[in-house]
Amino acid sequence: MDSQENALVNASPVEESAKEEVKVEETVNETPAAPEVEVEKVAEVTAEPVAEEAAPAKGEAEPAAEEAAPAVEAESAPVEERKVYQTKQEVLDRVKEIAHGDEAPKKDEVEYLKTAFYKLHIAEREAQMKEYLDAGGDPATYQVTPDPDEEAFKAEMGIIKERRQQQFREQEAEKEENLKKKLDIIEKIKAMVTSPEEANRAYQEFKALQQEWKEIKNVPAERANELWRNYQLYVEQFYDLLKLNSEAREYDFKKNLEIKTRLCEAAEKLAEEPDVISAFHQLQKLHQEYRETGPVSKELREEIWQRFKAASTIINKAHQQHFENLRAREDENLQKKTALCEKVEAIAAEENKSGADWDRHTQEIIAIQQEWKTIGFAPQKMNVKIFERFRAACDDFFARKAEHFRTLKDTYKDNADRKRALIEKAKALQDSTEWRSTSDKLIALQKEWKTIGMVPKKLGDQLWEEFLGACNKFFEARNAAGAGQRSEEHQNLEKKRDVISRLKDAAQEAGDDLQERVQKLVDEYNSIGHVPFKEKDKLYEEYHAVLDRLYKDLNISVAKRRLNNFKQNLKQVAERGEAALDSERARLMRQYENLKQEVQTYENNLGFLSVSSKKGNSLIDEMNRKVEKLKGDLQLVKEKIKAIDAENAPKE
Repeated sequence: MDSQENALVNASPVEESAKEEVKVEETVNETPAAPEVEVEKVAEVTAEPVAEEAAPAKGEAEPAAEEAAPAVEAESAPVEERKVYQTKQEVLDRVKEIAHGDEAPKKDEVEYLKTAFYKLHIAEREAQMKEYLDAGGDPATYQVTPDPDEEAFKAEMGIIKERRQQQFREQEAEKEENLKKKLDIIEKIKAMVTSPEEANRAYQEFKALQQEWKEIKNVPAERANELWRNYQLYVEQFYDLLKLNSEAREYDFKKNLEIKTRLCEAAEKLAEEPDVISAFHQLQKLHQEYRETGPVSKELREEIWQRFKAASTIINKAHQQHFENLRAREDENLQKKTALCEKVEAIAAEENKSGADWDRHTQEIIAIQQEWKTIGFAPQKMNVKIFERFRAACDDFFARKAEHFRTLKDTYKDNADRKRALIEKAKALQDSTEWRSTSDKLIALQKEWKTIGMVPKKLGDQLWEEFLGACNKFFEARNAAGAGQRSEEHQNLEKKRDVISRLKDAAQEAGDDLQERVQKLVDEYNSIGHVPFKEKDKLYEEYHAVLDRLYKDLNISVAKRRLNNFKQNLKQVAERGEAALDSERARLMRQYENLKQEVQTYENNLGFLSVSSKKGNSLIDEMNRKVEKLKGDLQLVKEKIKAIDAENAPKE
C-alpha cells in the first residue's frame, strides 16, 4: 500500500451520528434572561471516502483510496428560524402536538419550548405580584397561586420524554439491523474478489451493492471503524480485479473531479457564514457527499483532498472556538452566580432586630435576584444545582421574614384589643360628674395606655384619637364646671410668664453658677399649678423654646470646661505610665458605646411614637431633648479619646 492507502487503513471513521442522549430535563422555575441553544460538543474525526468506481486501464498503476475526509458528529437537521411564542397556551399547544402527533420529537425544539414556556410563566408571575403590590398588598403575605398550565406542560413533557426514549430504542434496533445488512454486503463483495474471472461480469452487481451500502444509514458507533475498514479492503480488492477500459476510467475521474471541486468551493464559501453552527451542519452534508463520490486521477487526488481538508479545518476551528467561548462564558456565569449565592446566604444569616432591618435586607435580596436574571446559563451539570442553592437561601430568608411578621401581627392584634378595652372604659367615664375620682381613673387609664406596645400606625392613630376624644370630653366638661378656678389659673399663668422672662434674662448672663440658677427657675416653674387651658400650649412652647436654647448653650459650655479639665488631668494620668492611659481609653470606649446604644434606643422609640394632637407633643419633645444631651455627651467622650490618642502619639 502507498501512503494514502496507509492513511485509509489507519483512519477512524465515524459513519453514524453520535448517540443523542434521550433525556427531557425536569423543568425548574428558573428562566434565563435570554434562551440559549444547546448544541452537542463534537470531536473532529476522520472518515474514509468511497472507493473508486472504475478499475484501472491496462498498464496503469492502480489508484490508492483517497485520504479520509474529516467527518463530523451532530444532528444533521437543518437550522430553521424558530417561532416566537407570545403566550403559554401557544407553547402548550405545540407541546401537545409533538406529544400526541406522528412527528419525532426534536431535542432542540423541545428545549426551546421549555425555555419559552418558563420565560412566559415567570413573566406572568412577576406581573401578578406587581399588580398585588401596586394594589397595596403586603409582600410578606403574598402567596404564589398554582398554575394549571404548568401542570399540563409538565405532563405533556413527560409524554415527550417517553416518546424520545422509545425513539432512541428504535434507533438502536435499526442500527443493529443496518449492521447485519452491511456485514452481508461485505460477505458478498468478499465472495466476488475470490473469482477474478467473474469480476468484470459482476461489476453491475458490485455497483448495486455499493449503492445499497450508501443507502444504509447508521450502525452502532463502536463497530463503525472496523466495518468501514473491512468494506474498504474488499472494495479495493475488487477494483484490483477489474479491467475497465481507459476511456470509462477517465470519464469517472473527470466526473468525480467536477463534483469534488464543487464541494471544495461550497466548503470554502462556508467560511463566510456568520452562524458557525449552521456552517458546521452544512459541512456535514458536504463531507457525506464527498465520501460518496468516487476517486479522481492519482495526480490530482492529493491536491483536491488537501483543498477540501483546508476548507473543512477553518469551519471546524470556528466551531470548536465557538464552544470554547461558550464554555468560558458558562464558567464565568457560574462564578457570578456563586458570588450572588454567598451574598444572599450572608444576608439571610444576619440578625434582624427591627422592621427596618427586614425591609433593608428584603430590598438587598430583591436587587440580587434582579441581577441573577441578567446572568446567562452556568455549565449544564451545575446550572440546576447553583439555582437550587440560590433559591434555598432566598426561601430561607423570606420564610423567616414571614414567620416574624406573623408573630408581630399577633402581637399587634393583642395590643389593639387592649387599647380598645381602655377606650371602652374611657367612654364609660366621659360623662361622669365625679370630677376628682374620675380624673384619677382617666389618668390611670392614660398611664396604662403608655405601657401597651405598638400597633400599625394607621390603626394606632385612629385608636389614639378615639381614646383622647373620650378623655378630652370629660376634662373639658370638668374645666367648664370649675370656672371658679380660673382666677387661680390666671395667676399661675402670670407666675409662669415671669419665670420664662427670668430664664430669658439668664440666657444673656454668664457665670459659673448659670446652670444652678437655671435649674432653680425650672423647679419654680414646675411647682406652679395649672394655667388656663387655651393658654397651655402656647405657654408650653414658649417655655421649652427658651429652655432648649439655654440647655444647648450650657451643654456646649460645660462640655468645653469638662474637656479642658480632662486634658489637664490627663497629664497626671500619663505620668503613671502608658498602661494607665490605655486603661482610661478603654473605659471611655465602653462609655462611648453605651451612650451610642442609648441614643439609638431613644431614636428607635421616637420612630414608633405617633402624635395626633398637640397634647401628645410633650413626650416626644422631652425625648428629643434627651437625645440632644446624649449626643453632646457622646461628642465629649469622643474628644477625650482623641486627647488620649494625641498623648500616646510618638513625639518627634
